[in-house]
Amino acid sequence: MPWTIDPASIGPVDVAVIGFADHAFRPELAAALRELVVAGTVRIIDLAFVLKAADGTTASAEIPDSEVAAAFSGLDDEQSDLLSDEDLLEIAERLEPATAALVIVWENSWAAKFAQAVRQADGFLVSQEPIPHATVVRAIEALNSE
Repeated sequence: MPWTIDPASIGPVDVAVIGFADHAFRPELAAALRELVVAGTVRIIDLAFVLKAADGTTASAEIPDSEVAAAFSGLDDEQSDLLSDEDLLEIAERLEPATAALVIVWENSWAAKFAQAVRQADGFLVSQEPIPHATVVRAIEALNSE
């Protein structure tokens, strides 16, 4: 499917890989993701599932649970297939045995206007790193204990 979004207006794009033990995809994840899409916080560009079996074999996963499959249905309506089969198998290979992952490519649409303004001002991103949740919790706990 061709890209239907104007590249000049797109916000930052991230790839998130969310792992699950025992291939345990849950429908409530789709509900939370759908809320982000409806609110305009993110736009799903690509969405896939990968798994690594207990014996180490890897694959892109079809979701056998119809409730889970139905919950994730329609979240990637503007899908552009940015993730290739090779990308997905590489992600699956990095998983621990007997685990699975939800792979999401999303535009941080909440930041699109700011990103566009930065580009128009000839600005560029020098660095961006997520801070792990556990690090944030420790920092808050340290501040609260002072």
